[in-house]
Order: sequence, then C-alpha cells, then structure tokens
Amino acid sequence: MRIRKYVIAATVAAAATTGPTLTPTATAAVPEPVTSDFNGDGFTDLAVGVPNASVDGRTKAGYVNVVWGGAGGLGAHGNTRVSQARTGVPGTPEQGDRFGAAVTVADVDGDGTADMVIGAPGEDVTGRGTDAGTVAVVKGARGGQGSLGTASTAVNGPSASAAYGKSLAAADFTGDGKTDLAVGATDKVVLRTAAGALSTVFTDHMGGRAPVLTTGDFDAADDTTDLAVAYWAVNAPYTRSHVRLWSWFEDEKQLVNSWNTDNAAASALAAGDFDGDGRDDLALGECREIADENIDDPCGPQEFAKGGGIHIHYGSDTPYSFGSRSQTLNQDTVGVYGRAEDGDRFGASLAVADVNADGRDDLMAGAPGEAIGDRAGAGAATLLLGHAGGLVDAYGEASSVAYNQGTPRVPGAAEAGDAFGAAVATGDYDGDGEADATTGSPGENASTGGVWVLPSASVNNSYTVTPAKLGLPASSTALAYGQTLSSH
Repeated sequence: MRIRKYVIAATVAAAATTGPTLTPTATAAVPEPVTSDFNGDGFTDLAVGVPNASVDGRTKAGYVNVVWGGAGGLGAHGNTRVSQARTGVPGTPEQGDRFGAAVTVADVDGDGTADMVIGAPGEDVTGRGTDAGTVAVVKGARGGQGSLGTASTAVNGPSASAAYGKSLAAADFTGDGKTDLAVGATDKVVLRTAAGALSTVFTDHMGGRAPVLTTGDFDAADDTTDLAVAYWAVNAPYTRSHVRLWSWFEDEKQLVNSWNTDNAAASALAAGDFDGDGRDDLALGECREIADENIDDPCGPQEFAKGGGIHIHYGSDTPYSFGSRSQTLNQDTVGVYGRAEDGDRFGASLAVADVNADGRDDLMAGAPGEAIGDRAGAGAATLLLGHAGGLVDAYGEASSVAYNQGTPRVPGAAEAGDAFGAAVATGDYDGDGEADATTGSPGENASTGGVWVLPSASVNNSYTVTPAKLGLPASSTALAYGQTLSSH
C-alpha cells in the first residue's frame, strides 16, 4: 500500500511555461512521506485542525484534535487536544489566534516518529504586532495511545498582519536529508530550513487567501523535493492566477522558480504518480481561469471548468519537460459520477493513495458545494482511480467511486450546507494494510461538523467521528470540525 501526502476525451496539451534553465545539483533520492503515526504504535492517526474552537473561554483560539488510530479504526482509541493551553506548547490561547488553521505532518527531528507542524496565523507576537502569526512543531513520541512529545516554535511572523502559518508544507527541499518547512503567509511564502535559516521564497498579492502548498519530485533533472504553490487575486491591485513550482538550486542556495502555468487558479493541489511511471504528477483541484478567459486554456478546455475541473500535469523522465502532457476531467467526464453544475466545487479538496494497490496512485476529490437532490451544498466526494495513462484512460474515460450522505451504507443524511468533502485525507487507520479515506463535513449539525471514515475507501462499515462522540467541549463559536484534515 502506498499513501501519498491527497471528458469525453483526455486533453493533452503543452500549455505550461518553463522557468529558468539552471542546472540543479543532484542529491539523494526523495524519501516517501512519513506516515502520520504520532505515537509509534504502527497505526496512522488523524490530525483535525479546529481553529474556530474556543479554548479557556477565548473564542477562535483554536486547537488540533489528534484522533488516535488502532485496531478497528478511528474514534475507539481516544483523542488528544493540542492547544496553546497544553503544557510545553509555546504561547497562550488568545482570541482569534486560530491555532490549527493549517496542519501538516513531517518527521522534523529525524527520529522516525511523525511530528505535527501547526499554524496559528492570528497569533499576536510580542514586539512584532497583532496577527503576526506563528508556526509550532509538536513532536511525536513512542509510547502508545495519547503519547506526544515536546513542542517548540519554528518561526514567528516578523510584523503585524504577516499571518505566518496560513498554510504549510514540509519536505527536504535542500537535499541534506533533513526536513524543511514552507510557510504560507500574507502575500508571501517563506522557507525555514532544518538548520533554522529563514528566507523569502516569493511575494505577490494573493487576495487575502492562504497560498495553496504541496510537495513532490516534479523535476526529472534531480531527485530533490520541489514546492508547488497556487494562488490568485482579483483586483488586488490587479487580477491574476498562478500555479508555480520552486526547486532548490545548490549554487544559488535557495528555492528558484522552475516552472509556471499562469492564468490557472486552483483551490487544492496534490502530488501522486497517477500513471505509474515512477514520476510525480501534479493535480490542480477546482482549476479555472481567473485572470483572463480564453488566453491559453491553462485548465484544459473551458467546458471542463464547469462545476470545478481537475487538471493534471504529468511528470516526465526528460529534464525540464514537466507538465508537457496533461489531462482534464470534471463531473461530465464519462465514468465520473454526478453532473457538472455551477457551484459544485469539484476538486476543492484533494488527497492521494494507491487504494487498489495496483502501483498507481488514486485521487480523492471533494465537492463540498454539490447538491444532493434539492439540498444545496450537501457535498460529495469522489475517488478517481489511476490507469496506465493517468486518471483518464486511453478511451477518454475515468473510473470512479462516489460518496455522499445519501449513498447507501454511508451514515447520516444529506442536508443543505453540510459541505461533505470540504476536506479529504487518507491513511491506514486500522492497520490492515489498506488505505482508508476520510472526508470532513464541517457544516454538519449546525456547523458543529464531523468526519466520515471509509475503511479501505469503501462505504462498507463506514462510520463517523464527531465532536459529540469524542467528548469534545462545547464551543462558543461553531467548531466546523472536519474543515482541516491532515494524515497520510
């Protein structure tokens, strides 16, 4: 089992523009992402960011809820709340900190146990100002259920409203075998290396949104991990949309922009080997043009943007040719359940796993705006299976499995505004060697929220993990539990 950190005819295009033709320094092979087993018991755990939660009476102070995996899956083995009220975690809970707004998983200290990297973009930092933001690392610890180690601050925002920790990604970007952190902030992405050096990757107007980050080895010229970034803005001060890659160049001692597809806006990114050729591919979720319609179709033919399209740029063994082959699909693609309708937001969340163990990654895609019957925004999720040619086969068709709260054997009932599929994640939570899937439904139960677990990505024996079942305290603000999920 491999778990990765998420048309009538396939569209094959070469719309991408390559960046500078610098020669990177080859280094050791990129390791597989660490499994989010925070206590070393062999079971994948699920980290749920709950930034809207009240802590010690402070509204939207936020916490991360770790739901421990084990035999039988999630929910039966306890859970642990990690907030700034926890002994050893830097800072104190304050109104609007939004601790848990972003969560990612990495082995930061290299001890073989997963650690949590947590963003709190609303953190006020002494001497730096309101909403400067902070990023904390909470170490995992071997020792069974509930075990977590020490915590530390990775980086603080430098000034008011910098909002460091809006988004996060972790990988060995520099090729030294140690984990580095990419941090999304207000109109900025920064790199914090394992050695503690801090540098700006780039700055640009992002319309107040968090930059979307993911990682993968997209450049065939080396074997280091690259950083993928998506962001867009409207009239701030001008309209633009970008998906770009940054790669480490040893001579420059920095991440350098190595590939671009401009005019494409994506709500989610995911890396996986969808065609089984050994090279990472990049999926752009809810891909659409923002900057200027009909320039170069950066998300494939315009008709596939309806309701949200997924555009895939495929890796290549030829240096500097990443993305020269692409495919596009949406809910009007043959083999994809549902129908493309405005507002579906198909691909707004993405997660990757080789669910059927055929050596090709599969893609889980959320559509939180999907209407189920007349229940607007009830939401849905779809599993798209990888083929030899990618997510679309040689006949221009896809293979998929659909899930929503109206699907037989899926618990609950589809209700307007549930937003089922707002977040998706994968992991082997029950330790049976098969990939399970989770999908968040933050609008469930008057926005209290919940998480739906699909063992082996099947509706059979599916179940829910909710704040009530976990015994989480009531909050003065809606928890929206399931809005942010992190595991693999």
